[in-house]
Amino acid sequence: MEYHIPVLLSNVIEALKINPKGIYCDVTYGAGGHSKSIIENLGKEGWLFGFDQDIDARANCLANKNFTLIPVNYRYLQNYMDYYGVESVDGILADLGVSSYQLDQAKRGFSYRFDSDLDMRMDQSQSKSAIIILNEYSKDDLVRIFSGYGEVRNSKTLAEAIVTARKKSAIESSYRLNEILNSVIVGNQNKYFAQVYQALRIEVNDELESLKEMLQAGKELLKPGGRFVVMSYHSLEDRLVKNFFKTGNFEGKVVKDDFGHIDKPFKIINSKPIEADAEEQQRNPRSRSAKLRIAEKPN
Repeated sequence: MEYHIPVLLSNVIEALKINPKGIYCDVTYGAGGHSKSIIENLGKEGWLFGFDQDIDARANCLANKNFTLIPVNYRYLQNYMDYYGVESVDGILADLGVSSYQLDQAKRGFSYRFDSDLDMRMDQSQSKSAIIILNEYSKDDLVRIFSGYGEVRNSKTLAEAIVTARKKSAIESSYRLNEILNSVIVGNQNKYFAQVYQALRIEVNDELESLKEMLQAGKELLKPGGRFVVMSYHSLEDRLVKNFFKTGNFEGKVVKDDFGHIDKPFKIINSKPIEADAEEQQRNPRSRSAKLRIAEKPN
């Protein structure tokens, strides 16, 4: 089962600056493409932990004695490192977003291209799906989601259209939602649909809060000289990562100590994010929106 081609693979491996004896975390395991290459660079004393809450990821578990797959959301990174007795790690990789495999599975409801139930749960054991949000959230909450997570320009109009439509019949399928979107669409159709589906997916999976918790845990777990490597695929994620690497907080607020010295939680390795070149973008369309940021914990 192939989820996707690993994005910016050589850049990721170079960025991690792998110590053969080190301990690493791939907190977005997926199909294991990045993890496989990390393992290949580890020696007998090295270890890799993979995190993925999607049950389908277990079918891709690496058969390697130096690898442990942990089937939970990466927000629990600290909890599980404590459980395994790991006090610090040499590097952390996070490849954010939805994999091509997940998008292409119609039954998961991540894509507007298929007529399917509006599920969108990364963790199939949780109760909240996009159907719950569309049929039970208030108009104000829908506005908050679409404007905040999808940057939808006419979020109020869209929320009103959803509330009106669900009074007639429940909104449970992607094509039913698409009909509503077509009645209020602003600008390019594909972009508009993508923004709305992104907003719903983020709300269903609490993605931004999970990302914040993982970044904070990672900062504490990294050894001095350890590398934090994060790939994001939309501006909301990238802004959080950029601000956190630069200032240690998500607002990007510069913090000074009592002597006026600026707190720099990380050494920024690349001031501008690394992006896929034209050849990779052609070979792997998913890489087109990827932005890779690298930070190193100071010694």
